[in-house]
Amino acid sequence: MGAMNELINERAVRRMADGLAGSYPSVLAAISSLDPLSLRERADLISAALLEDLPSSYADIAAVFRTALADPSFRGWIIWPVGETVTTAALRDGSTEAFDDALALMAELTSRLTSEFPIRRLLQADPDRAIRIVKEWTNSPDEHVRRLASEGTRHYLPWAIRVPGLLARPAATIPILDGLYRDESDYVRRSVANHLNDLARVHPELVVDTATRWTQQPDAHTAQLVRHALRSLVKKGFPPALQLLGYHPAEVTVSALTLDTQSVTLPGALGFSFTVTNDGPDSATLAIDYAVHYVKSNGTLAPKVFKLTSAVLKPGETQTFSKRHAFRQMTTRVHYAGEHRLEVQVNGVQFGRVPFDVAL
Repeated sequence: MGAMNELINERAVRRMADGLAGSYPSVLAAISSLDPLSLRERADLISAALLEDLPSSYADIAAVFRTALADPSFRGWIIWPVGETVTTAALRDGSTEAFDDALALMAELTSRLTSEFPIRRLLQADPDRAIRIVKEWTNSPDEHVRRLASEGTRHYLPWAIRVPGLLARPAATIPILDGLYRDESDYVRRSVANHLNDLARVHPELVVDTATRWTQQPDAHTAQLVRHALRSLVKKGFPPALQLLGYHPAEVTVSALTLDTQSVTLPGALGFSFTVTNDGPDSATLAIDYAVHYVKSNGTLAPKVFKLTSAVLKPGETQTFSKRHAFRQMTTRVHYAGEHRLEVQVNGVQFGRVPFDVAL
């Protein structure tokens, strides 16, 4: 995460201050405090400094940023604290005029750097009003604004605050997605799929119902989008999602897993192979995944399912599948020594769990 933190650094802050064409002593003073802070903390620090230096009224603050937007170089991660400043000023103002204009300014800023983070507090303050405005963005000619409509309203957006009003009413954002799932931009469609995948954490039936509707009025990209949107439910073995994608219950035999080693030392890899035989009378469409049961800090195991492949096996056909799975310390996964487990998953059904050791 260290390299990510540097996306908002001294150079970026000074460039932003120059672009705003004024005196910003609090902003420049904040530079000395950046080093130990995370990216999110840096954004909040610079936003607080901007609020110290800028005029007090929302209208004046918005005018300063709109003037800066006339310069194409006013862009990059420094826009994050700019957006947070706009949001804070609008909420401090308290009027519906400032609220609506802040959302409009989020749409103007988002092509310079996504406004998906600062928009969250506006959604939190008045989800109904915000969603009504955001839904209008689905018709924007700018793909960045259309993506913001989907990405900014995701229920579990990474790095972003949660919005209780969205979590309490998961169906509230479905009309936004309905307006975007056939978008011409892959950039937008990927966001739609990720948004629906977020919802799958707690509302799988709603997700499958929505995906089913979309498959009934598809375009050339709908099948791929739906597969991506249902990826977590497939890994969890959720039967309605599997069946929507054509993965029906199958009569299969899965051989015992063959490992290329019984012990992996980090950084390292575990190679494994197995066979699958279709014992049924008809061809079988199979989603073939595998799960690593990682040792946690308290010694318990936590499974993580990984996509391996899809295959169609004729009656009586046997295929061999293999994979090398890497083990290395990452910011998103800390490994602990101990006995792990590996198992195969076919159309949501688990087979052949075997142990192996991980050493640090």
